[in-house]
Amino acid sequence: MDEQFTKSRVSISKSICAIRPRWKNFSRRRGGVSHHSPLHRTYLVYWLLAGDSTTASGGGWGDGFLATTVASGSLGHNYGHSGATTASFRAGGDWGKVAKDIGTYKSKYDVYVTIQFGHNDQKETSGVTLDQYKTNLKNFASEVKAAGATPILLTPLTRRNFDGATVKPNLAEQRTATISVAQANNVRFIDLNLASQNYVNAIGKTAASKYNLATDDWTHLNQWGGVVFARVVSDLLVEKFPELKSCTKANATLSALIAAGKPA
Repeated sequence: MDEQFTKSRVSISKSICAIRPRWKNFSRRRGGVSHHSPLHRTYLVYWLLAGDSTTASGGGWGDGFLATTVASGSLGHNYGHSGATTASFRAGGDWGKVAKDIGTYKSKYDVYVTIQFGHNDQKETSGVTLDQYKTNLKNFASEVKAAGATPILLTPLTRRNFDGATVKPNLAEQRTATISVAQANNVRFIDLNLASQNYVNAIGKTAASKYNLATDDWTHLNQWGGVVFARVVSDLLVEKFPELKSCTKANATLSALIAAGKPA
């Protein structure tokens, strides 16, 4: 079963600086005009993570992301919910909490909302068709924009079920659908599905098994697996959106292993 674990959420409180203005190092005003180049700005970001159990505590990458990739001064909250679809995440009240947090934090931070679903939406029992999945993602993203935050769609984290020497690409439809929504609606996205699949293929089944939450669980991540795939997410974000580098805590050693396709 892909989603067997109870809902949990985490708010990272370690290594947090006191709340301060959204930008540091404001440039001087000249002639009454403020000249601040993006090159001299430092983002302070509040991350809101929306998703299923592959994002949630106890099986996903979300906690590892907040604990190991978010630089001091920025914060976040993991709203990943085990078993969630794009429909149930809204119906169960999780999306309302994300929306509320945007309002709470946007005056002090640049709020970014990562949105990653698909593992449960694709199940025949989900009640969510592929078209509905796309509509739900579009609505999430448009509501985040309207609320004053930045949405980032993530294609779903790969499962690590091998067919011979390579992983079965069994989330291909959800990957394509997510990218289609992002491109059609001018929404930021990263292709976590492809990046995580490529990495797992590169390291092979034996090494990939070291990230399993349980021996036969090729979907959910143990604590170290969460850290590794959180770094995959973080590296994709920084590569595609360089302004996020200043609010990201680097780990050059781990990033180099991932980039080289070596076990971490």
